[in-house]
Amino acid sequence: MASDLLSIAASGARAARGALDVTAQNIANASSDGYVRRSLRIAEVAASGGAGRQADISLSGARIAEIRRNADPFLQGEVRRTDGDLQRANTELSGLRNIESAIEQSGIFTSIVEFEASLQQLAGDPSDPSRRAAVLAEANTMASKFEITAAGLDSVGAGLRFDADAQLSEANIIGSELGRVNLRLARAGSGSSDRAALLDQRDQLLERLAGFSAVTTSFASDGTVAVSLGSMPARSFVQGGSSGVLSSAQAADGTLSFAVDGLATNPGSGSLAGAGLALTSLAATRERLDVMANRLADAVNAAQAAGVGLDGAPGQPMFSGTGAGDLKVVLASGQGIATAPAGAAAGSRDTQNLANLRQALTIENPAQKLSSLLFDVSSTVAGRNVTQSALETIASSARVSLEQQSSVNLDNEATNLIRFQQAFQASGRAMQVASDIFDTLLGIGR
Repeated sequence: MASDLLSIAASGARAARGALDVTAQNIANASSDGYVRRSLRIAEVAASGGAGRQADISLSGARIAEIRRNADPFLQGEVRRTDGDLQRANTELSGLRNIESAIEQSGIFTSIVEFEASLQQLAGDPSDPSRRAAVLAEANTMASKFEITAAGLDSVGAGLRFDADAQLSEANIIGSELGRVNLRLARAGSGSSDRAALLDQRDQLLERLAGFSAVTTSFASDGTVAVSLGSMPARSFVQGGSSGVLSSAQAADGTLSFAVDGLATNPGSGSLAGAGLALTSLAATRERLDVMANRLADAVNAAQAAGVGLDGAPGQPMFSGTGAGDLKVVLASGQGIATAPAGAAAGSRDTQNLANLRQALTIENPAQKLSSLLFDVSSTVAGRNVTQSALETIASSARVSLEQQSSVNLDNEATNLIRFQQAFQASGRAMQVASDIFDTLLGIGR
């Protein structure tokens, strides 16, 4: 480039115009999520001194050397990590709250208490048909409440798995997008505006992905990123322009396991990890409920088998089923409730077998076991509430630190707008002075 005043002024005008464009982008995107403030690095242009004077260097203006993003990789990594922990806690807590609600709102505890109360009332007059019918009605209500509770827990599990499937699909879409961004970054010019926009897109995709699973990143000098998902161990997910497939498998108890390209991994953090934890708690809760229903039914059926009904016939099972979800009353009539011991005559008022049934239920104590189950779930919810609040504060602090470092300050941008506008005007004035000098020289020549 020639070291003349006109070309120097023109290069200054171009640099100032570029700076104004970047400042305008910052102002326009001040409220855009994921946008990182840009700044320009303006470098001097040096030219050799001409023929026979190559060693002489003269300054010949200015040029835009680089468009920089004011991004801090450490702070961005902290936001991804803390947000992943928060999403895990949020999803797990939501699942646990739904489990708690399914048990509380079904009315199962009240139905167990009322069934035991109906047996106590029957002991006062074992031949009363209405009291026998009341016992059978309360047994039907209790079985129905067990079924409702199981169905509620199953709905919680179905919801968690449905959300996890949707998140898996989104994670795989994000992986594909990251691969495409990598390909475009490899072709983007160093320090260009396009490159800065692609880096913003890359960081946004990484942050979204970290909301689903733990993310391990490795950045190349050209801005491309290699991504691994999960922990113990982490599995390669994005490499160059290609991405893997994150999938899940459902076990018999409804819990989920995860894999990348068929290789098992633990999400570690993010909503998928939270769903896995919630489903594990749900499976344990459902198992305890099934055991409770089975043991209650076994205790009642065993007592029935040891006695006779009001008609003197051997007692028949009152309940059938292999868990809370299919617990049913199969005794056709209240007359079949075996209140009397085996060998008693029809119409016997002997309540020895009924006393044995009540004693068996006292030993089994299903109401206390259900109360203990609900207490355990509620205690877990309370503990996770504390954890979630702490993680929310940590994640919020990390995001505030990142925003303070990378977000747009409109006051600073307004100052830059005036400064670069004045630089542009000064360059224009320099071009006008160069033109005036040239005209003067031409006038002298005439």
